[in-house]
Amino acid sequence: MAGAALFSIAVFPDVQAQEIDSQNSQNQSPPDTNVTQPKNSGSAVHKLPPVGKDWPFYGGGGNAARYSPLDQINAGNVGNLKKVWSYRTGDMPNEKTEGKYSPENTPLKVGDSLYVCSAMDILISLNAKTGKEQWRFDPKVSDQSIPYGATCRGVAFYKNSDANDGDLCASRIVAGTLDARLIAVDAQNGKPCPEFGDDGNVDLTKGIGQTVPGWLSVTAPPTIVRNIIVTGTQVKDGQAEDAPSGVIRGYNVLTGDLVWAWDLAKPDMNGMPPEGEHYTRGTPNMWTAAVGDEKLGYVYLPLGNSAVDYYGGNRSKAENEYSSSLVALDVTTGKPAWHFQTVHYDLWDYDLGSQPTLIDFPGENGSIPALVLPTKQGDIFILNRETGESLFPVENVDAPTGGVEPENLSHVQPVSTYHNLRKPRLTERDMWGATPLDQLWCRIQFRRASYEGRFTPPTTKTPWIEYPGYNGGSDWGSVAVDTKRGILVANYNDTPNFNRLITRDEVDKRGLKAINEQPGTESGSNAEGDGDPQVGSPYGIDVNAGWRVPFTGLLCKEPPYGWITAIDLKTGKTLWDHPLGEARKNGPFGIPSHLPVQIGTPNNGGPLVTAGGLIFIAAATDDLIRAIDIETGEVVWSDELPAGGQANPMTYEVDGQQYIGFMAGGHHFMETDIGDYVMAYALPTGEGTK
Repeated sequence: MAGAALFSIAVFPDVQAQEIDSQNSQNQSPPDTNVTQPKNSGSAVHKLPPVGKDWPFYGGGGNAARYSPLDQINAGNVGNLKKVWSYRTGDMPNEKTEGKYSPENTPLKVGDSLYVCSAMDILISLNAKTGKEQWRFDPKVSDQSIPYGATCRGVAFYKNSDANDGDLCASRIVAGTLDARLIAVDAQNGKPCPEFGDDGNVDLTKGIGQTVPGWLSVTAPPTIVRNIIVTGTQVKDGQAEDAPSGVIRGYNVLTGDLVWAWDLAKPDMNGMPPEGEHYTRGTPNMWTAAVGDEKLGYVYLPLGNSAVDYYGGNRSKAENEYSSSLVALDVTTGKPAWHFQTVHYDLWDYDLGSQPTLIDFPGENGSIPALVLPTKQGDIFILNRETGESLFPVENVDAPTGGVEPENLSHVQPVSTYHNLRKPRLTERDMWGATPLDQLWCRIQFRRASYEGRFTPPTTKTPWIEYPGYNGGSDWGSVAVDTKRGILVANYNDTPNFNRLITRDEVDKRGLKAINEQPGTESGSNAEGDGDPQVGSPYGIDVNAGWRVPFTGLLCKEPPYGWITAIDLKTGKTLWDHPLGEARKNGPFGIPSHLPVQIGTPNNGGPLVTAGGLIFIAAATDDLIRAIDIETGEVVWSDELPAGGQANPMTYEVDGQQYIGFMAGGHHFMETDIGDYVMAYALPTGEGTK
């Protein structure tokens, strides 16, 4: 893809690794709680092999820890790691979809097969040892269905223990599509499961009401809990308040029948809407991955915002209650058990993007069933997953209340006392540039903008600074937890946004239209908030993501822009915190600098941790995949990728050999080269085997 990496960098100060301790307080034991144990729905039981030889879930194991007990590859021998095979899906942009690809895929591995989905939802099975294609299924998704980007982060695997191994769809791959379908195919041959919906397809637009291609999509893998497929949808932001619903639905894994629907604004409606009605329009949606607890029968839903991110005056009470919240839903009934809100009255697009991680937290009186919840504003919460209570005190800090709707803003905002990834408040001295002109421009813009620290209210007469920006903190790449060493690993962004609400007159003069007002045109690929009309509210929105300089394309804030940190799981204290990403593919005017200096670039994608004491991560805009020593933070191996590395690595074993699997697909928003490569790394044959 043309262009250099997003937020390009040319000249930079020396950057040193930082050792920073976060705020910490003593663990508090939760109150005793009686939790009803829901019964299994149906006779089949959802059992998969444990993570290790296999990688059966998007997050590795059912707990989404992104941790593997494999230790053949370790800090002592990782320098010998070599690419052993590479496969190309063939799914690359055409003239109409150029600038819209962001595959973000993490393969699954079960038995001898890897399961991959391409940017346009083509399902592919590969031989895990050789990378040879075994089958493919193309659901024929139209180009018009692409929302912000063509993305399929992953699929789900299900094995029906009541079926015979030779039966059609005894084991199956379940995936969502960009054109809002849920599809199921046989894991052995890729043929559609005929008893699932309509010949392997379930239409997710039923009950939604008006929509158009690209407005309602699925980009995240579904979550299967107690034989119920739970899925949300990505609703393209910033278009109109009268947007498709964010309803969450549960489907029978064998038949595709709707079991329940959770419409947060209509809690008494548990199925399809009555004839002539639809699920509540414009409600917060779940575009990212959920995680399920088979024992409790709960699925944990990271919710986003209402359909209009930057104005809330028309939101309902229910929308304000659930926006930017983690919701624990009982998969038997489809009813909420509890929810935990991370931002009150969110006007900053701080939706929850990370998949939560289930852990047994080491409490004073024994382990506590808990979960790790990272946020875009940099907080990391540790919650009791039975009750939703925080295991560490949550501080309510004063928040500014001005801007265009001061009467609605919350006077306080929740802050984690366990750990946060935020850096200090911006100052004019943080305004930086590759040239004196850049720096002068950035400092002038800083002075003219409204900035009252975190949660600066949106304004229209002047721009306002949002820091961290909506790509700050943790996003869809999520965190990883080394359950053996008790270390939490998080990569994160440290970039601001430069925003301004625009009046309806300005929206009209600029010809900004919602996606449903442009019939026959393809969905745009602008960044979220980059000239969004927000029809139905008093304002549209302009977001300068990363706060880029118009002359050189560099960022106004001084680097580093991307970091990776290791945190002591029990205490929340920082073990090390290092910049992530070299300047080699970045530079002014889109010209790569080729400088192999670790300065910390923006990153998208998450980490993998292994019992071998290693963190594997790509994510940065330098097109490198790295192995990092988890104890020290030192990079002990790296390899250049043929395309951008905006995806999560995984690992598995075949015939006693450990492999590191990865998709190099690039990313239009991060402006890295687009590709269709699935690849695997391993040690030379025999090395490290036991």
